[in-house]
Amino acid sequence: MLSRVCIGTSKLNIVEPEKIDKLMIEMDGTENKSKFGANAILGVSLAVCKAGASEKGCPCTVTSLTWLATLPVPAFNEIDGGSHAGNKLAMHEFMILPVGAFTFREAMHIGAEVYHNLKKVIKEKYGKDAINVGDEGGFAPNILENKEAGYTGQVVIGMDMADSEFFRSSQYDLDFKSPDDPSRYITPDQLDPFDQDDWEAWKNFKASAGIQVVGADLTVTNPKRIPKAVSKKFCNCLLLKVNQIGSVTESLQACKLAQSNGWGVMTEDTFIADLVIGLCTGQIKTGAPCRSERLAKYNQILRIEEELGSKAKFAGRCFRNPLAK
Repeated sequence: MLSRVCIGTSKLNIVEPEKIDKLMIEMDGTENKSKFGANAILGVSLAVCKAGASEKGCPCTVTSLTWLATLPVPAFNEIDGGSHAGNKLAMHEFMILPVGAFTFREAMHIGAEVYHNLKKVIKEKYGKDAINVGDEGGFAPNILENKEAGYTGQVVIGMDMADSEFFRSSQYDLDFKSPDDPSRYITPDQLDPFDQDDWEAWKNFKASAGIQVVGADLTVTNPKRIPKAVSKKFCNCLLLKVNQIGSVTESLQACKLAQSNGWGVMTEDTFIADLVIGLCTGQIKTGAPCRSERLAKYNQILRIEEELGSKAKFAGRCFRNPLAK
């Protein structure tokens, strides 16, 4: 595949990655990139994007949006549940967003401090075995009910519901019933609150909730599914996953489509440390403040913030629509 792509793209300019992406997609010729494979196409797409930025002498983030330079609010995963852990919590992730911080560096400090203080609390209450971490780096204590955890102050709570995992026979089969939770704990950010095919539930919830409703499994970063979600008003935020759609150019198109319809955009991918700032998404979801593969992304944003200096702006409480700040 690589040899064919190299021959096909040899006459194209490295600083025009969209043309190279377009050619690879045309050469593949399938709707789901099954001929070359989305991972192979994405690998070339990412390499071309980075090479083009290097040729221009600037970071990927600021090739054309230097004047915006909006640093994202990180959605730190603090507690794991569901298939991400082996405990009794139904939801995938319980996150905090330090919207009260004034800089990304301060947001990192808040997230790390909450994470380590939470570790102490969990260890004291549930024992040292409870401080093992799940897939996303969050702690995985064997808490039975959601009401045993909560945060106030400079942070807001976010949740990755992943409700498709317990959607059975047109019903949501939870191990617990807590009808008062929505009023007890305000969660301004909810990801995948319903099964991806439960369209009516998405529409009704979005119309009444007044919060950020993130579509991940609902849209799968697919420009063909996003218009339906927009027109039917199923959600108001796109979880942008570069690996789902398969190329940087298509990811940019999906982001622009979402933002042009007033949606927020949350990013989740290895490339996002650069992508999130260049696209001014205002928020980033890349796990807990631990483990090298996650800290590498946070550290990259810290380096970019330092490099941008006075040009850097932190999204803060405007994380849902940083371009309006």
